[in-house]
This record gives sequence, C-alpha cells and structure tokens, in this order.
Amino acid sequence: MLKSEVLGLSYLLGAFTMAQREDLQALLVLLLGSTNVYYQPPPTLVMKYPCIVYKREFKATIFAGNRPYRHRKRYLVTVIDKDPDSIIPDKIADLPLCIYDRFYTADNLNHDVFKLFF
Repeated sequence: MLKSEVLGLSYLLGAFTMAQREDLQALLVLLLGSTNVYYQPPPTLVMKYPCIVYKREFKATIFAGNRPYRHRKRYLVTVIDKDPDSIIPDKIADLPLCIYDRFYTADNLNHDVFKLFF
C-alpha cells in the first residue's frame, strides 16, 4: 500500500476528525493484511503473529473560553512480528499524527511501539 493510499484512507475513516475506535480497528486490519489486530487483549488470549496490539493511552483536551472544545484520543499501537525487517511498522509510521516511540524484543519477538492520535 502506498503512503498516499494510507493517507487517503485515514482521511476517509476520519483520522483528521473525531473517529470511532472501530474505524481504527478496520484501518489496522487493512494495514496488517490479516485480522490479527487486538484491542486491549486479556492476558489469556493466544495471539497469532504478526499482529498489532493497541490500547487507549491518553486523551488530549483542547480548551476554548475555559471550556473543553475538542477531545482527541491517543492509542498505544504495538506491532509484534518475528521478522525484524517487517514492513508493517513502516505502514503504521506513515499514518497521520503517529509518533514512533520505541523498539524492544521479548520472547524472540520484535515489538515496534507507536503513539497514534485517532
């Protein structure tokens, strides 16, 4: 998927406005190319790799006239893959309002962590 396609899709799904979490789920499934996308999974869930795990992390509030004007949710998105050269993190990094946070390995799996306002 080209960067322009991702940007166009994210615009259609509402990444530049208040979007629903289900829209983010659909976008992540599309970018991953499979349904191995998990939202706040319980510890007992057996995940299939490669996968994307995401959770709500933060909510930014913009004020106008001392009143809340707009809220924006930020998600912690983690790409987990056995392949250290996976292209999936690059696809996530191309999303608007996405910040690469860190990389680590655990249990012989590569984790790329992003912060994404959506």
